[in-house]
Amino acid sequence: MPAFVAPGITVLESEEVALFDALEARFQEIAVTLGARPVAGPALLPVEDLARLDFFRNFPHLALPVATLTDEARGVLARGEATAPSGGHTLAPTGNCLPTATCYGLLLSLGGRRLGTPEVITSIGRCFRNEDHYDGLRRLRSFHMREALYVGTREGVVDHLTRSTELVLDLADRLGIKVRHEPATDPFYLGSGSRALLNQMDPVKFEFVSEDGTAIASVNRHRNFFGERLGISFGDEAAYSGCLAFGVERWVHAALQVYGDPQRALAALNESVA
Repeated sequence: MPAFVAPGITVLESEEVALFDALEARFQEIAVTLGARPVAGPALLPVEDLARLDFFRNFPHLALPVATLTDEARGVLARGEATAPSGGHTLAPTGNCLPTATCYGLLLSLGGRRLGTPEVITSIGRCFRNEDHYDGLRRLRSFHMREALYVGTREGVVDHLTRSTELVLDLADRLGIKVRHEPATDPFYLGSGSRALLNQMDPVKFEFVSEDGTAIASVNRHRNFFGERLGISFGDEAAYSGCLAFGVERWVHAALQVYGDPQRALAALNESVA
């Protein structure tokens, strides 16, 4: 079983790592099938860029800002004293946050570009969320997210997400994980007002939810929000984008719920792709 070193922070044991790696290999194969090329996303995101994307309007509670020690605090700790100064004398902001989703960094890397052909890229990122509670592998403070991002035309996004949905449902079926494909209530960029109302009429995020209510993957249609905010164009208009996201630890959890132990789950996964 996973070893939890703090609430929401876990170390997977060797057998669980083998299952994690095998699942992640399947996710990479799906991304390749979708035409995605691999990239390595950033581990930090500038606060000013997240503000441009309405992150702090929509999900300020999830943010985990990155700070460094002040000179005063470094001196105290270097002398071996038990505690650093209290209050504002301990930490200084760096102007960065830890990512809550992999796609933010990928989209920021395309900022200001005029695309002649669609961009389809994939990356796995370590993500971090300041949740109000943590629950085993279902809800972690630190976790891994594999994404396959499409940026281009409106029609291209629809095709990308339609194919993504088919591939996720097929993988879950072959692995024996029963999932519901249903609209999500938390599209991350819509905020309130007219955009939120539009989402009620035309949902932009669908989740794949296992039997115990865990959302193990999602498909997200961003419309042209990021194209407009980040100056990404396709032809003469703001680019449209959408992504497929897998929560890797959540898939480990779902597989363990079905098979009871990681070795049986890994054997079933290997048989499903044989």
